[in-house]
Amino acid sequence: MAYNKRLLLKGNEAAVYGALLAGCDCYFGYPITPASEIAQAAALLFPKLNRTFVQAESEIGAINMVIGCAAAGRRTMTASSGLGISLKQEGMSYLAAYEMPAVIVDVMRGGPGLGNIGPEQSDYFQVVKGGGHGSYRCLVFTPNSVQEMCDMTFQAFPMAEKYRMPAYVLTDGVIGQMMESLELPEPVKYDYDPEWKMGRRVNGEANIISSIYMEYNDLEALNNRLQEKYALIQKTEQQVEEIAVDDAELVLVAYGISSRVAQGAVEILRGEGLKVGLIRPKMVFPFPQDSLKKAAEHVKGFLCCEHSAGQLIEDIRLTIECKRPVKLCNRMGGNLLTVADVCEAARTMLKEVK
Repeated sequence: MAYNKRLLLKGNEAAVYGALLAGCDCYFGYPITPASEIAQAAALLFPKLNRTFVQAESEIGAINMVIGCAAAGRRTMTASSGLGISLKQEGMSYLAAYEMPAVIVDVMRGGPGLGNIGPEQSDYFQVVKGGGHGSYRCLVFTPNSVQEMCDMTFQAFPMAEKYRMPAYVLTDGVIGQMMESLELPEPVKYDYDPEWKMGRRVNGEANIISSIYMEYNDLEALNNRLQEKYALIQKTEQQVEEIAVDDAELVLVAYGISSRVAQGAVEILRGEGLKVGLIRPKMVFPFPQDSLKKAAEHVKGFLCCEHSAGQLIEDIRLTIECKRPVKLCNRMGGNLLTVADVCEAARTMLKEVK
């Protein structure tokens, strides 16, 4: 495997390179379109570096292998899409309860049900809001390029370990399948050996990892501690890109492939003399509340661009406390928004909010 070189890769492949350069030891997965290239690249590259690749018997098997590997104190990851992520949600809840780090790449596809293999962004709720049972959260990165697929997967491991929680790289079928050049980051020196890992002896007793709390107050204490951790993350770890927001009258909000379309629309609308900007969340947990609240002080409205029936839009409205109108520009079913779609919606909204 070549380090420190510019490569031409698919987004899915770039995620594998980012994981390996971050020191990921083990990949456990099950193929599903449009995420299968992640397992394919991992099957090729992990053994070459004397690391472990296992194709599990199912998505459920894969996430439980991830749990076991994480409990042993190893850097581990998996990937899936849509219905595969749904099958992993029980395991995600256990990872959160155990307070164990792991990285999961979700390459979103059309739904609900079997849906199709076209790109969507309709996994937002189940990924950002927890998805499985219990009151838990996951770190959620939202790349919009092949470079960011590599970089954000690379970043996800240390942040997951810092906060002892699972981290998602939430992308879509377009970003996962598209090819772009990227610059590989410097590989990290592998020295991960957590004190909390299963079997390590502390004061003569082996660590035990469990999520069962028979006493109600003990479980409540765990939940309170988790919520305090999530509040700290929300306050300190926001990642966002702002484009032409300072003087904007209308701000587009989008992530993933939608943000690339929205950025193209901003360039055209600015050329027409319309004051339109873009807020692009680079993480959706923690959510970019500070940027949205600041923009809400002067803009006339927000236009949410997403490939779902409207999921991101709910967090925008909650964040700004409905102080400004927020409208939706969307496509579903594997259909993609165009720059023309966004420009038309923005022009219409600007007329309505004057």
